[in-house]
Amino acid sequence: QVQLAESGGGSVQPGGSLRLSCTGSGYTGSKGYMGWFRQAPGKEREQLAHVDQFGATTYADSVKGRFTISQDSAKKILYLQMNSLKREDTAMYYCASHFPRDRSWLFTPALKREFDYWGQGTQVTVSS
Repeated sequence: QVQLAESGGGSVQPGGSLRLSCTGSGYTGSKGYMGWFRQAPGKEREQLAHVDQFGATTYADSVKGRFTISQDSAKKILYLQMNSLKREDTAMYYCASHFPRDRSWLFTPALKREFDYWGQGTQVTVSS
């Protein structure tokens, strides 16, 4: 059973930084891809950052240049370094993963790919 668990959320002032972690279990290898999402009250879920098995990363325009996705595949930990946080970054943040059975995902834009497994989320609040 694949499980993902986020940690590292909290409250921070505008301009501050946080690093989120997502620890995975229940799977072997590093095929496929992982991503970070967020959802604010009353808004749709948004994928922020994506990393695939080749190490290629993709970011949403809303976080490009401020957030960085990285992973330690050996430890099964996915990170999201968030800098220059803004009030509008306040949301519940989720990590997600997908282990594809074929290579069709390669032909889908990164931020539009489907995901199978989700964590429970960690809250990030940016306020003064």
